[in-house]
Amino acid sequence: MADFALPARNTASAFAAMYGHHVALRVPDFQTAKSWYVEKLDFRVVHEWPYADQRLAYLAPANDDRFMIEILGGGDPLPLDGPAYTDLGDSLRYSGYHHFCIVVADIAATVAELRVRGVTIITEPFQLDAISRKLAFFADPFGNLIELAEVVA
Repeated sequence: MADFALPARNTASAFAAMYGHHVALRVPDFQTAKSWYVEKLDFRVVHEWPYADQRLAYLAPANDDRFMIEILGGGDPLPLDGPAYTDLGDSLRYSGYHHFCIVVADIAATVAELRVRGVTIITEPFQLDAISRKLAFFADPFGNLIELAEVVA
């Protein structure tokens, strides 16, 4: 499987024990978000809990215990809504959070299954040779972009 040559690990770093765990998405409707990720992407609900006036949950992909998304619902939303993207080029105009990425074995099959499940594809699969990947983008019901990546030789 073609991938990047990573630089040597820095085991002497004061932060050597750090590793990724999750990305958090603030959503206006907790139940809708949780149901969407479970029904459309087969994510599993790992843990759910209340905090102040919010509901929170960790969700993990169907067969991955190393990466999760945390959905935060309830409370007061920010006064302005984020943009609803219709294509990748438009989304690259704005600074701030952009997307999270899920690696898949077959991007064409994954996109086809997403369509069957009623998910709108924002950017059709394309190959980006600079990173040896095929990529596609779609969004959750609240406009949070999700990237699919297939490693290619």
